[in-house]
Amino acid sequence: MTAFESVQALAAATGRVLGTSDWQVITRDRILAFAEVTGDRQWIHVDDRRAREEGPFGDVVAHGALTLSLVPVFVQDQLRVRGISMMINAGLEKVRFRTPVPAGARVRGRVQLADVVAMDGATRVLARTTVLVEGSPKPACVADQVVVLHA
Repeated sequence: MTAFESVQALAAATGRVLGTSDWQVITRDRILAFAEVTGDRQWIHVDDRRAREEGPFGDVVAHGALTLSLVPVFVQDQLRVRGISMMINAGLEKVRFRTPVPAGARVRGRVQLADVVAMDGATRVLARTTVLVEGSPKPACVADQVVVLHA
């Protein structure tokens, strides 16, 4: 995690990797809970037998949206700026899913400061997060999250 003394110090670090989060396990229960909350019960996520026998991945996998939902968690874990009162998730500009996350896999996020733009009374930050899957040569996801910092 990188802590900045000011928004100006943050801006000076544009392009820098802020850090990599701790590992999180994507358990089978977590995938099922996500399916229940979102209503996305596609068999590649919830049907163990069918996913193993018919699926392209050999087992159940996490929803892409579940993987993506971790991006703000990873960004908040890696970005601290003193003197701000609020950090707001303002959306995503670019998302790419590169490889599936199998049940039981460990993932973590590497956060890079892609852009910092001063706005009227706020600062817009673009944080590029690469979601890494333990043991995989390809990341699960690469996403650019827009965060607005308010003084």
